[in-house]
Amino acid sequence: MEARQILEQVREGSISVEEAEKYFKKQPFEELGYAKLDTHREIRSGFPEVVFCSGKPDAFLVSIYQKLMEENGEVLGTRADARQFELVRAVIPQVTYDEVSHILKVERPDKIRSGRIAVCTAGTADIPVAEEAAQTAEYFGSNVDRIYDVGVSGLHRLISRLDVIQEANCVVAVAGMEGALASVLGGLVSRPVIAVPTSVGYGASMHGLSALLTMINSCANGIAVVNIDNGYGAGYIATQINRLGCGYEQKGEK
Repeated sequence: MEARQILEQVREGSISVEEAEKYFKKQPFEELGYAKLDTHREIRSGFPEVVFCSGKPDAFLVSIYQKLMEENGEVLGTRADARQFELVRAVIPQVTYDEVSHILKVERPDKIRSGRIAVCTAGTADIPVAEEAAQTAEYFGSNVDRIYDVGVSGLHRLISRLDVIQEANCVVAVAGMEGALASVLGGLVSRPVIAVPTSVGYGASMHGLSALLTMINSCANGIAVVNIDNGYGAGYIATQINRLGCGYEQKGEK
């Protein structure tokens, strides 16, 4: 439960001051032995802890999901696989899994989204990383426009959606191969561009290194670059920018 919810319940009289005091006396993490869940992260940063699923032992993963559900009423995990989905679903039936983005989540159905982020890809093969970015941003409360397959080999496709892209508070550019999409977008919009190099491409793309170097060396202004295939990181930063654009200091808070 968020600190703001606790304080509102005290104001409304639905819980006592003593009950609220117990919540704030809790240590700022929950010790599980194999993990220390950062239960106060949202209080500090505005974002709850997210689970990186890949490589986690089965029992640990299931327990972490259960604990975060108890704490927050929702949970987001990235880089999950179908087997992990079945494991978590056995104890949390409402969990959902997206095979494209590999996101494993439980999300509150009454979530309010604000602002606008545009997530663009150079090609269809970049969509898995783009969906990780888009769904991360949506989970954290942003509206997202998806503009896919608008790479530099056919710029007329990008221009046809330019009005939508220019209205966004932040643009995420996801591209493999030579990664030129970020530079093009940087020269067309007045808002920050988060560039995401992907590992899509033939041998000389070096598993995304070529796109990464192109994006870092872009001559266009206003471009920041995250790690190769890091859609989650892009979605997170884009949400921070979107919140600023909406005048929000915290999630759902003016």
